[in-house]
Amino acid sequence: MKTVLALLTMLACLTLAPAARAQAALDHKSAVALLGSGAYILLMRHTQTEAGTGDPPHFKLGDCSTQRNLNGEGREQARAWGRWFQQHQIRLSEIRSSAWCRCEETARLAFANSGARITLWPALNSFFDAPSRRELQTAQVLQELASYRGQHSLMLVTHQVNITALTGVVPAMGEIVVTRYSGGRLLVLGRIAL
Repeated sequence: MKTVLALLTMLACLTLAPAARAQAALDHKSAVALLGSGAYILLMRHTQTEAGTGDPPHFKLGDCSTQRNLNGEGREQARAWGRWFQQHQIRLSEIRSSAWCRCEETARLAFANSGARITLWPALNSFFDAPSRRELQTAQVLQELASYRGQHSLMLVTHQVNITALTGVVPAMGEIVVTRYSGGRLLVLGRIAL
């Protein structure tokens, strides 16, 4: 039953904003120019994980051994993002992460040396296995983002279902969706992948 509910949640998310799903990927030169021109809200899906969907039954947030975690490729992908941001001198005001180990590790490996603070934010936690939390968490994120006025971009490291609920985009693992808050929603400006 949980799997059916999770699939229905994903399908509902897919129907939210077809135009956002079709948003073209930014080449790296365009991405650097865009990110260097102002403060944006960046939604990053955690990098590559071990095979599987969701988490094992009875997983615990405080125990990484019970979760689906990053694999070696995902760890290197996260480090590569960190190098990319440093190489292009793209600064972040803050990094917020889901409490899932795969998101927290992505944030730490990519951005620990960025000079920006990394904090866990429960509103970014996955609702894949609890679709009833989708509306509340999405509303919490949008409410908080409405008042974001950082000098540099805000990085949110989270899950596919969360990003899809916020934007209509279905990102690949490790992909970043560049957005700007406007009129109660996130406008998708582009997508970046390594």
